[in-house]
Amino acid sequence: MFKPFTILCLGAALSVPSASAQLSPSTGSQSDLMSRSPVAYVYVASYRGNEPNVIAGYSASSNGALTPIPGSPFRRNIGPMAVNGQYLMGAKAPNNHPKIYTLQIGPDGALTYVTSTPCVQTGNQCLAAFNLFFDRTGSDLYVMELNDSDQTNTASFAVDKSSGSLNYLGDAITGTLPNDSAGTSFIGDNEYAYLASEDDCMYYTIDGFQREASGLLNLINIQFNLPTPPPGVSIYYPDLAVTDHANHVAILEQPTNAPECASGPVQLAVYTADASGNLHTKSTYKNMPASLIQNPNDMKMSPSGRLLAVGGQQGLQIFHFNGANPIRHYTGLLTSAPIAQMFWDNNNHLYAISQSSGKLYVFTITATEHQQAQGSPHAISGPQYIAVQPLTH
Repeated sequence: MFKPFTILCLGAALSVPSASAQLSPSTGSQSDLMSRSPVAYVYVASYRGNEPNVIAGYSASSNGALTPIPGSPFRRNIGPMAVNGQYLMGAKAPNNHPKIYTLQIGPDGALTYVTSTPCVQTGNQCLAAFNLFFDRTGSDLYVMELNDSDQTNTASFAVDKSSGSLNYLGDAITGTLPNDSAGTSFIGDNEYAYLASEDDCMYYTIDGFQREASGLLNLINIQFNLPTPPPGVSIYYPDLAVTDHANHVAILEQPTNAPECASGPVQLAVYTADASGNLHTKSTYKNMPASLIQNPNDMKMSPSGRLLAVGGQQGLQIFHFNGANPIRHYTGLLTSAPIAQMFWDNNNHLYAISQSSGKLYVFTITATEHQQAQGSPHAISGPQYIAVQPLTH
């Protein structure tokens, strides 16, 4: 029987056992073995023409080099994905009457089908499922879905770790439809989670969620302020949010003269969550760094909470993050290829996919140095979504 992986911490910090035990001592020195032991498994849902999606799997070494996982690509028609150290959960693609598939992550990273679960259990029909994410322990899965009443639900499921099945807990009616790349993430207490999204500088939302002891995620009415805008700009609209492992939330801010976007760059604000889940910021146009990414698709926090990646139509850029203090500039554009989605591992690697160029990028990034990893960018046919499972804490 498959032995469950040990989950050490959330998201980019969830871990599974290393596959290094499969290497023979005769293959090299101890340092050579360590360098070749995988530090992460990388999964890319790929659309290859008129065929169903497949999942391309890669084993990442300590220098960021990628090797195909045995059996890859895995022929499973999946789009959005999330991993918790033991299982990969993915929504069926294309999104007509979607299901949530459970795939077991093997010791070598290979994926094995376990079961599937309808994306909605009660009420209206589920038309599309996106924005899959786990709580910080990997115990519960949350799926944002569009129903036939043009509402957005966030469905909560408890994960049966022994079988991989999903037990439905209930829905939170989000209401406002964010773009399908808007992510939701928990602060360090694993109780409050946040999502931010704006639509053509006409509508915006910062949604706050509270997780019950049962794992059910509820939408709550949070209070928040917006950064002080510069002269000639009426308001900032929040667009994309990501948390650190304490109680801080980074939010992209679009300068707006509703119903039009104002001239000026997207900037980055930092919020602090209080004990009730409310958000407050001291950010203003004077202390928020400007991003070179004018059309953002994704934003991810490094496991250390010290680096912040912003990706979008203009490419990829990294910022220094320091808790409640203002975010600071770090890099220019690491690539000008449009970036759709990205994830960190726990070894200073950032993995990013470009749908339009058909590339998978790997960067090694620390607080003082950054470079593209060996072999990057990797050509991949029709990359749509990416998930990264770290193997080290």
